[in-house]
Amino acid sequence: MPSRTGANTHPHHDAPDTAEDFRRLAALPEGPERDALRDALVRAWLPMAHRLAGRFRSRGESYDDLCQVAALGLVKAVDRYDPDLGNAFESYAVPTVTGEIKRHFRDHMWTLHVPRRVQELRNRVRHASQDLSQTVQGRSPTVAEIAECTGLTEDEVRTGQSAAESFSALSLDAEVPGSGDGWSLGDVLGGPDPALDTVVDREAVKDRLAELPERERAILYMRFFDDMTQNSIAQELGLSQMHVSRLISRSCGRVRDQVMGDTGDA
Repeated sequence: MPSRTGANTHPHHDAPDTAEDFRRLAALPEGPERDALRDALVRAWLPMAHRLAGRFRSRGESYDDLCQVAALGLVKAVDRYDPDLGNAFESYAVPTVTGEIKRHFRDHMWTLHVPRRVQELRNRVRHASQDLSQTVQGRSPTVAEIAECTGLTEDEVRTGQSAAESFSALSLDAEVPGSGDGWSLGDVLGGPDPALDTVVDREAVKDRLAELPERERAILYMRFFDDMTQNSIAQELGLSQMHVSRLISRSCGRVRDQVMGDTGDA
């Protein structure tokens, strides 16, 4: 079974001496004995997998979930490791487990779908910004400084910075930063412009309205554009309110019939 060795032999305290066990595993045929040895090897190396998971604690995922992902990567490493290649298991397992954790973040932790290349830009920009923040005083690193540090173009740096804002989403109930008046993001979202629904109708009646007598055009303008009451229009033109009402009904009916006729002809 896997055994422990001293720190002088392995770089980490959680690296057991399992070289002989892996050679046995590779030689054993499928069956209960091989399955038991495989499970023992996974358990022996679990502390290492948990240590690697701990490196990603501050990225918004729970430690327990990270440990599960790391354990999955460890199982893959145990199944794929070939001791005949001469490399220590730890040198193969560490990048395998770490890669599994990184894939988890890439595939499951982003709120919006972001292409892999853009995710990589985001990581390079983030790491460079953290390093440069220790050398510049009282300000954030500029785009030009990050580009020089990473070897990226300034456009690529800006893309990486934009991707950083896509990793997680804010609730629509979140308060608008700096508003100070309790406004939420949902309050400032735009909506459909109701005037768009009338564009086609307005274009359809434009020519027909132009054909109306001048007095009727003036009455319709005052009623529907100046929002005047029929009584106010009557006083303005020296007419009775009843006469104004009849003129509005007659003019609207004429325009409507003409437009509907044009539609039928089309």
